Amino acid sequence: MTTDTPARLLQLLSLLQTPREWPGGELADRLRVSRRTVRRDIDRLRELGYPVQATKGSDGGYRLVAGKAMPPLVLDDEEAVAIAVGLRAGAGHALEGVDEASVRALAKLEQVLPARLRHRVSTLQAATTPLTSGDGASIAPETLTVIASTVAGQERLRFGYRAKDGIESRRLTEPYRLVSTGRRWYLVAYDLDRGDWRTFRVDRVSDPFATGARFTPRELPTGSAAEYLRRSIHRRLDSNEYTYDVTFAAPAEWVAARLPAWLGRPEDIGDDDGGGGDSGGDGGGSCRLRASTSDPLEWVAMRLALLGCEFTVREPVALTECVRELGGRLARAGAPDLQG
Repeated sequence: MTTDTPARLLQLLSLLQTPREWPGGELADRLRVSRRTVRRDIDRLRELGYPVQATKGSDGGYRLVAGKAMPPLVLDDEEAVAIAVGLRAGAGHALEGVDEASVRALAKLEQVLPARLRHRVSTLQAATTPLTSGDGASIAPETLTVIASTVAGQERLRFGYRAKDGIESRRLTEPYRLVSTGRRWYLVAYDLDRGDWRTFRVDRVSDPFATGARFTPRELPTGSAAEYLRRSIHRRLDSNEYTYDVTFAAPAEWVAARLPAWLGRPEDIGDDDGGGGDSGGDGGGSCRLRASTSDPLEWVAMRLALLGCEFTVREPVALTECVRELGGRLARAGAPDLQG
């Protein structure tokens, strides 16, 4: 018989989190207690916020259902490892749609994972080769979790930083927020050595160290960290920024579903102003994309080529040349016997 009530409640909760209905008698047998004790334990779980639904009948049944709030979960080893691996993969490569909440969840989970499970997570990740953009923006999950922990705990953070020109420096900051743009992670923080707010690309951060020194958060110059980052990036854009203008032989909705959001939003222009050729979308139509970026031309050319429909680059000329060079390289790769 399980006499430790907290341990028994955790065991009961673990059983109820399995997506099925449990007869009262079966729960009593599993827990080695009476059905009356099971009913009392169910009431305790309800008091703690777990929405346990009971069904009437000769034996009665219980199941955990969706409630108004998210209660704590009890995970077994396999489930904890699976979630940690998934969060690490997403956080480490700044996948679109994965934001600060994912990193906070990863930080909480890895803080309580036993050493044997942390080792399994690291081993699984080391054995997995992700398909990435190749732009060097991958991030060690440990870096993100350390930063997320200092943001949540309002704890000063020290780290090494490599600037765009390659110059290395050490920074002591009061971290404010992590912000994901879909392709990269940024840290918005107050730089104590420079006495001003700064944004840092997290893939350029090394050896982050939580100092243990607490601080009271300062007021950000703008309303949100995302807005501050947007303005900061806009200020830093230099002569490397360019505007591109591309038409596609496919409807805007079809193109937008296959292009990363950071490339911009296309607009329908009708049936007579597209890129020519067969449309990859349904029902014909064409669209036009006009936007600005400082990303490498080669990267934009590759994303356009992967779209799967005909397109025409109107400007800039440099992007047109990149597309032609990429097309020639792919053609040569597909016909090696024709090469000199």
